[in-house]
Amino acid sequence: MRRKKEFGGISVRVLLLTHSYSPEHSPPQRRWTQLIRTFREFGWSIDVVAPIAHAPAGRRTMPRNVAGRVFRCDTGQHGERIRRAPYLWHPTTRLGRFADQCFSAAGSVVAGLLGHKPDIVIATVPSLPILGAGYVVAKLRGVPFVADMRDAWPDIARDARIVQGSAKSIAERVIVAIQERAALVVTVTDGFAQTLRERGIVNVATISNGIETAAREFLPPPNAHAERLEVLYLGNHGESQRLETVIRAAALAGDSVHLTMVGHGVQRRHLIALAKALGAPVEFHRPAQGAAEVMAYYRRADTCVVSLRDDWKSFETTIPSKTYEVLAVGRHVTGIVLGEAKQIIEESHAGDVVASNPQAIAQLWKELAADRSRLLTGTSGRDWVESNANVDTLGRAYAELLKTASAGPDRR
Repeated sequence: MRRKKEFGGISVRVLLLTHSYSPEHSPPQRRWTQLIRTFREFGWSIDVVAPIAHAPAGRRTMPRNVAGRVFRCDTGQHGERIRRAPYLWHPTTRLGRFADQCFSAAGSVVAGLLGHKPDIVIATVPSLPILGAGYVVAKLRGVPFVADMRDAWPDIARDARIVQGSAKSIAERVIVAIQERAALVVTVTDGFAQTLRERGIVNVATISNGIETAAREFLPPPNAHAERLEVLYLGNHGESQRLETVIRAAALAGDSVHLTMVGHGVQRRHLIALAKALGAPVEFHRPAQGAAEVMAYYRRADTCVVSLRDDWKSFETTIPSKTYEVLAVGRHVTGIVLGEAKQIIEESHAGDVVASNPQAIAQLWKELAADRSRLLTGTSGRDWVESNANVDTLGRAYAELLKTASAGPDRR
């Protein structure tokens, strides 16, 4: 493998614990595949602990030699070593996924104690059990711990009412305690980093999500004379996105719009039933497999939905990772978001931000269908990504943080 010059004269051995990794296609897989590529180019040694590939169906759907075998090591595409933890077959419900994450986290502790001792341990969330597993492994190994907070925990748990009563207080206290004891907490937004600092957490830094634009085709403009607006939502069908609003908007827009929903999640069955009951012009498809299939969906789309519910305060400091991908391929964005995500769409001039309201969304789509020149965003979105979310730049910045954190508090 071609390597860059040695990074600052220091080679770091990193152990990453994650609830999802290649060959799965997921936000943590995308973020960490990109970062690990950069770390490996510096000559760093990277070990990854992840469950046997079983998402999103809750069971293994790939051959064992692809999905991985329990506690066996495989080599990733960038030379990283991937050790697999066991998983728990589960239905695609909130409770089922949480039980699976707890089971895999326990197995990840065992897997994390195998192999060479790392210089630093990282756990990436939103899987909270993996956060705890990473902290335990770091303590048992006697090395610094990094919490990679891709979502605003524990704030989201409070907004979503994931746990109730005294359990809620205990869960929040555990998360905060781990963040306080981490050598470094990494967030993906400046807003959440500031929230943590205001709570007294000192070692906080922001490394946003990013995307390699060179690996993403820049699409030609959509058909200027199409009879209807092709709307695409590609991503998780969960509670966080409040996609019922999008379904209702499609029903209100009627024949001028066709909505394609691609993905999986705990709300998918409910959304299918809702679309059928409303007679909404919606097609549902299983998660896209591979970049070629993803790009085929983008190619047919006129505008792409990026959505987060507006009644959870934590989402004011959350940016859906798909935002960067949509900007990079050059498609218009229908942004149903707040805070920093809204700011990105407005700064990039790559779409329209609309209230989380079926009538408002339907009205926007009707306007876009009537005036298709508004879909022509040019290179503005891709230019913004190259300037603000370049994966190589982000990887180098993350490596600097890890190099400092692994040196210990006396050398920070």
